[in-house]
Amino acid sequence: MEEAAQNPGHGNKQFPERVASPTARNLELTVEAVVEEYVGSFGWSQFLHVLLVSIVWVFDSQNTLVTIFSDAQPKSWRCINNSSSSLCMSSSSRGDVSSVCGLKPGTWEWVGGHESSIVAEWGLVCDRRFLAAVPASLFFIGSLLGSAIFGHLADASLGRKRTVLLSCILSSATAFLTSLSPNIWIYALLRFANGFSRSGIGICCIVLATEVVGRKWRGPVSQYGFFFFTAGFFSLPLIAYPTRKNWRNLYRIISLLPLSYSVLSFPFVSESPRWLLVRGRSKEALDVLRKFARRNGKTLPENLCLANPSDPKEGGENEALTKTCTNESLWRTKWAAKRMITVMIAGFGVGFVYYGVQLNAENLNFNLYFSVGINALMEIPAIVFGTILLGLTSRRLLFSLSAFLAGISCLLCIIFAHGRHGNKAEKSRDGSWAQLIIEGIGFMAASIAYDVLYIYCVELFPTNVRNFALSQSRLSLMLGASIAPLLVAAGRLSPSLSFLVFGILSIFSGVVSLWLPETKNAPLYDSLKQQEEEEKHRAVGQSNHIQA
Repeated sequence: MEEAAQNPGHGNKQFPERVASPTARNLELTVEAVVEEYVGSFGWSQFLHVLLVSIVWVFDSQNTLVTIFSDAQPKSWRCINNSSSSLCMSSSSRGDVSSVCGLKPGTWEWVGGHESSIVAEWGLVCDRRFLAAVPASLFFIGSLLGSAIFGHLADASLGRKRTVLLSCILSSATAFLTSLSPNIWIYALLRFANGFSRSGIGICCIVLATEVVGRKWRGPVSQYGFFFFTAGFFSLPLIAYPTRKNWRNLYRIISLLPLSYSVLSFPFVSESPRWLLVRGRSKEALDVLRKFARRNGKTLPENLCLANPSDPKEGGENEALTKTCTNESLWRTKWAAKRMITVMIAGFGVGFVYYGVQLNAENLNFNLYFSVGINALMEIPAIVFGTILLGLTSRRLLFSLSAFLAGISCLLCIIFAHGRHGNKAEKSRDGSWAQLIIEGIGFMAASIAYDVLYIYCVELFPTNVRNFALSQSRLSLMLGASIAPLLVAAGRLSPSLSFLVFGILSIFSGVVSLWLPETKNAPLYDSLKQQEEEEKHRAVGQSNHIQA
């Protein structure tokens, strides 16, 4: 990039870093050139910005995965002391939750109390067991719809920052209202609303963080958000255990955190200068860049102005580019639509496996809090390995290999799954360490694939549709996740079935991703037309180089 900036004639072969002005002495640069040359690729100011933005992932994680505990099926029940039913006593000796199906109400109770989860409070067992999967499925369907709407708002009107703020406030409100649910149907509706509300966090935070750093830091910075997602995941067992007697208190606690953050911390976050520039607000974009530079101990040239793809100046090429940025549609652009469909197919399988394996923790033969804690811990090496490998290998190869490993691990879990015979309580005490270890490795691989898909999607599409593209990718992830709870419910009867489906879909996603282009060290473009032209030039250059 530095060579391109020093030599404008050659730099334009990649993308316009400097634009010479025939009528003024202004130094006109793209945002990327300003960040690389004057602000710094990743200085102290960007670190603070990324940190404040990434914290929001904690709330996203908590709202997404809270159902692991709130919607869990209790492990044990007992006959009520004054019950002399021989049927109750004989059923209790088998230690199987399905044994309660033939008992009369009032002759038995859950060991943890009737408010330990929604399953216990509203009797979602036996012929009502699939109702327990409805709230989680509706949550992800809400996320699916919210991703499309918030993605459009973030690109078209609100911007990245205000979209995240709105998402945080709505997430807090809906989580608190969920704690007041009087029945399963209101609860499911509020989970849908909560899923819709939180969807603006994931699609905007990664874009808001990566659009202010240099090219080589985009991969690592994208992983920082997932570290905080892991922190939120790991915090859930710590919050859920003290509130295990009342699932409503769990929702009340997690509803306070995003609201507090919105008031105390988020005002210090800056809007993306790339988005401001594309929207024609070049002065505000330059002010943001000057602020970043000042905090890094640097200054921008006084005669600096930004090369603005959406601001018409003297007609001609600039005006044409403005109309292009404004009127371009991802779905009406053939190459972008094909690429988006490929990303969404791959994302469906990864989302299904990533969220499904987490929700499926209750079907492992271990203590639920312990199993969830292990999965949360496996997110840490996933982030570390993902960050290192993003710098060493290509995005496409890393994504596909991670998906393959996750799929193979899920298939291996079938071998170590306990049979359905025998006392379930005894099996839970012994557990299958081999299954837990393999499941943990599979979840780590699925987590790497999930994380890489985000940064991959950011680099596959230009600024004027980037948030929308990321929202479509997230839509496919949520679509897969919305189906996963139904498979988890079926897995309560046959754990092998859930692992088989997880394995097949994960491997399929890895195969589909091989049709995507590589984006490592590629520039971030501003418009679909610009990206199409530059990628064609690059492909021709690579072809000529190979032939030479």
